[in-house]
Amino acid sequence: NTVSNLIFILPPIYGAIQTYKDGLEKRYLAAYLCLTAVGLGSWCFHMTLKYEMQLLDELPMIYSCCVFVYCLYECFKYKNTVNYPLLFLLITYSFVVSFLNLKEPVFHQIMYGTLVSIIVLRSVYIVLWVYPWLRGLGYTSLTVFLMGFFLWNVDNIFCDKLRALREKMPPVVGAVTQFHAWWHILTGLGSYLHILLSLYTRTLFLKHRPKVKFVFGIWPVLLVEPPKKL
Repeated sequence: NTVSNLIFILPPIYGAIQTYKDGLEKRYLAAYLCLTAVGLGSWCFHMTLKYEMQLLDELPMIYSCCVFVYCLYECFKYKNTVNYPLLFLLITYSFVVSFLNLKEPVFHQIMYGTLVSIIVLRSVYIVLWVYPWLRGLGYTSLTVFLMGFFLWNVDNIFCDKLRALREKMPPVVGAVTQFHAWWHILTGLGSYLHILLSLYTRTLFLKHRPKVKFVFGIWPVLLVEPPKKL
């Protein structure tokens, strides 16, 4: 459960470096770094299982989603513009969650789920009515994330039974059936793909030439070329 957080850390760092090299808007640099912060916080929590580290795990999830919401809802604005009302609303939301964060998992789940729902609705709108050729990327991101969410629920509900079952399995089999670790892996990948979708949408609107490439034929990255000069 600790090591599986690497998927939140290493790929977004690469994405942040590539975003900086391409000279893209800083909010996407922030999106990648926020995802990295989620991984680091979750790493610290699962390594220590302390409440303070749990906050370091949960609160960056809220902050990163707020950044995702801002990026996604500002995809079709002119460059170098700032939506101050939306920015104020998201910052206020983050502060409220931070100060009211209770030792009650349902509170965090509701606040986090609200942001995820907003992101999903906006993403579906984009891939259905604006850039339908991005449906593959959008639906893959959503499907992978929901698979992780499903396994997280299975692990929560049947934890005792799964633990007893793993004790009867070979160590390797037991390791790959750690559904909470798969929750990290799948949601980390789904979140990363969401940033690609958001950045692809934004760069298309700005008349850039984005292309998805696969590192070693496996891991997707977005390379963005500047607009062609007339």
